[in-house]
Amino acid sequence: MARTRLYRSGALDLEDFPVARISDYLAEPDTFVWLDLCRPDEEQVRAVSEEFGLHELAVEDATHERQRPKLDRYESHLFISAYGIGFDDAAATLRSSEIAVFVLERALITVRKDEGFEIEQVVARWDASPDLAFTGVAFLLYGLLDVVVDGHFAAVQQLDDAIEALEDLLFEEGRREAEAVQRRSFELRKSLVLLRRAVLPMREVVNALLRRDLHVVEETMAPYYQDVYDHVLRATEWTESLRDLVTSILETNITIQGNRMNLIMKKVTSWAAIIAVPTAITGFYGQNLPYPGFAKPWGLATSSGLIAAGAGVLYVAFRRRDWL
Repeated sequence: MARTRLYRSGALDLEDFPVARISDYLAEPDTFVWLDLCRPDEEQVRAVSEEFGLHELAVEDATHERQRPKLDRYESHLFISAYGIGFDDAAATLRSSEIAVFVLERALITVRKDEGFEIEQVVARWDASPDLAFTGVAFLLYGLLDVVVDGHFAAVQQLDDAIEALEDLLFEEGRREAEAVQRRSFELRKSLVLLRRAVLPMREVVNALLRRDLHVVEETMAPYYQDVYDHVLRATEWTESLRDLVTSILETNITIQGNRMNLIMKKVTSWAAIIAVPTAITGFYGQNLPYPGFAKPWGLATSSGLIAAGAGVLYVAFRRRDWL
């Protein structure tokens, strides 16, 4: 599935025209185009590659999945690999959609590996700022990167909210709560690792675009790209702090479980000590030999008194030490 747009003299002129007409329109002065391919087959990719003179290595990266977010520079164009990110709060998992971008002098080509990234958001971003269209391809690329980075920022925000909810659950009593905290912590930590792989390299991508030797960002668009770069930095720093926070939650949960276990062991040990008193006394008086009070009523009273007194003294002592 292909989607096209034509801008002429800094304004949107045509949409969804045949891909075969792109060359004709680019032959006209003061025009630039956007071409979007979603799940293209090899024939489509080959035709676009030949039409625009795309480098074979860039085409290979665009058609193969699991590329690292990056910016590669070729003689006639730039190649950018990025990821659109979404967060599923119920499952505490990230949804990622890979996007390949070819940046030419008068054309922007986006190749989406799946439909997970909503390209309509990018189109809406372009339509919201028609006054910047006169800057050409830099305008299109800015709208795309702004949507991608905003998606990263939204995912970080959702992860932050999920971690705050986890903190509230951390000090709840009960075995189920403890297991839920442990499982949720590992799920969030895994999601943060995946998010970090998508967010951190974007700092290098946007920073490289700001370099003047690439001649992509002109003076008019520089503040807008700088704003995207600031958002990337904030998302990066936030991701790092959240990863440390999840690690702290895991460590705190283990410490809390250890403290609860120590408290249980203190109680069990205290009761075992109390039970040992009657066991020792009845064992002494249960000897099959004569002893003071043997076969006498006062012997039973003495042993019962010693049991009650010993158990009572230990109970009071343990209570004062908060062991019971």
